[in-house]
Amino acid sequence: MSRKCAITGKGPMSGNNVSHAHNKTKRRFLPNLRTVRITLEDGTRKKIRVAASTLRTMKKQGI
Repeated sequence: MSRKCAITGKGPMSGNNVSHAHNKTKRRFLPNLRTVRITLEDGTRKKIRVAASTLRTMKKQGI
């Protein structure tokens, strides 16, 4: 299963670890994914992986 938000499509970003001596090595920033259950229109429930920031936005908008 990919590390991607099912609603917004947020995925891993890349960047550098920078040491005190300013040496750079590659690293990944992973999204903060949470598994949530949603109810579909036909009444069935399904699990999806959603970013925590998306959940905050949905809660703020009342979805």
